[in-house]
Amino acid sequence: MSTTTVTPLTTDDAELLIATARRAAEDAGVTVSVTVLDAGGHLLAFRRDDRAVLISGETSTRKAYTALQLNAPTADLVDAVQPGGLFHTLPTALDRPLLFIAGGIPVHRDGRLIGAIGVGGGAPDQDHGFAAEAVRALGA
Repeated sequence: MSTTTVTPLTTDDAELLIATARRAAEDAGVTVSVTVLDAGGHLLAFRRDDRAVLISGETSTRKAYTALQLNAPTADLVDAVQPGGLFHTLPTALDRPLLFIAGGIPVHRDGRLIGAIGVGGGAPDQDHGFAAEAVRALGA
């Protein structure tokens, strides 16, 4: 049986993700916080701009955690957590609250989940766009 080795998310990858998301946000005139988690949910990198809303740091972390745990962009999950949705009771089933607002995106390499990015501070669609641009820059 052969196994495929996938390179994990590195600190250089995380720095590229953060720099790209921040640059996209700055180009849009928005100040954001960005969190990058590795595949195990460990904080790999974090950047909060002093001009950002204070809660944006916690928001970006929770968005990244949600995207990682569910292996899906948080923008795709909003309807699922509404009353009657598929995940309506999920936040109470996990050991950490989830945040179902756009801006969290899982990061894959060679088809495998290697981490997640979360962006907080802008409008949900903006945060999603900044995170998506960062993931594209990484080539993941």
